[in-house]
Amino acid sequence: MSGPLYREDMDEVRRRLTTWWNGGDIGRPAMQVGAPRRKPLEDIAEMPRPRGWETDYSTTNFDYRVNLSARACTRTEYFGEAVPVVAPDLAPNCLALYLGCKGVESPGTVWCEPCMTSPEGARFDYDPRNFYWNFSLRLGREQLRLGKGKFLLQFPDLIEGLDTLAAMRGTQELLVDLIERPKWVRGCLRQITDRYFRYYDVLYDMFRDEVGGSVFWCWAPGRMAKFQCDFSAMISPAMFGEFMVPVLNEMCERVSYCMYHWDGPGALPHHDHLLSIKALKMLQWTPGDGREATWHTRWWPLYHKTFDAGKKMFIWCDTLEHLKGLKKEFGPQFKQFLISIGAKTPKAATELLKVASD
Repeated sequence: MSGPLYREDMDEVRRRLTTWWNGGDIGRPAMQVGAPRRKPLEDIAEMPRPRGWETDYSTTNFDYRVNLSARACTRTEYFGEAVPVVAPDLAPNCLALYLGCKGVESPGTVWCEPCMTSPEGARFDYDPRNFYWNFSLRLGREQLRLGKGKFLLQFPDLIEGLDTLAAMRGTQELLVDLIERPKWVRGCLRQITDRYFRYYDVLYDMFRDEVGGSVFWCWAPGRMAKFQCDFSAMISPAMFGEFMVPVLNEMCERVSYCMYHWDGPGALPHHDHLLSIKALKMLQWTPGDGREATWHTRWWPLYHKTFDAGKKMFIWCDTLEHLKGLKKEFGPQFKQFLISIGAKTPKAATELLKVASD
């Protein structure tokens, strides 16, 4: 095997990440470090930005999305366990689009417009003619063609469970449903999980690499997924345990490697539930706008508790000094982090990896 153009040592990256995911010691945390290249690795002409373009999730100009994909990795040099990837993403909740929501494009994102007029109208059918599903497939195939021998394909941000149901039903309506029709909610979640894997399995078969590995935010040597429940900030731990934990237990069991996007202070009360999910391997902590960054001492007790439960942590780090602080605080458990950090130069990237090592 040989590595892609943008990461020629990909075989070594795979070896290290396989060891790290499976509990082995690579001499440091898993590190995703990127540095800007002085000049692009390939000279690919930039298309003019289409008139009215608000978000790179947009489906309004297929050719421009292809051009963005072709140029996405050319200006970055990858170090540690960073992997060059692109994705046929259409929103931070693609599954809701595939199941009937309309995407409303706005600066930097796409919102899913609820598609259920009533509980009785709930439908979760696989529709092979769905516009968004076909756009993802078409874009993904073109990205595979462009990326052959250059970069890998990452899953679109499917999302699942209560977040998908809230996108389809409406957040306020779903909050009422949890109280007034819990059986209906559980039935909907059952169908959403089934549909999730209907789409996931197709995408995995398309995007897996030559060793069966796949990517969402991190490469893993098998079926990889990121799960989440931002909706959890609005419900009690009891409700989270009743409605979402069974979903996560099943979904984590149905992939080989996974992380949970743990987003914001409102999600903190669910920590014990997350740690109880045996097949969940890693938490990815996002403090939320206006909060202390993930490297901050405020969050260190959460990380200690997570490591003590046998799970890994994925965080972002800003500087070399913050990295040193984490290494000093966590000792041997420091190696259980996945840390994403930027560097201004390739030399600085190498220094970050050196400091993180034994």
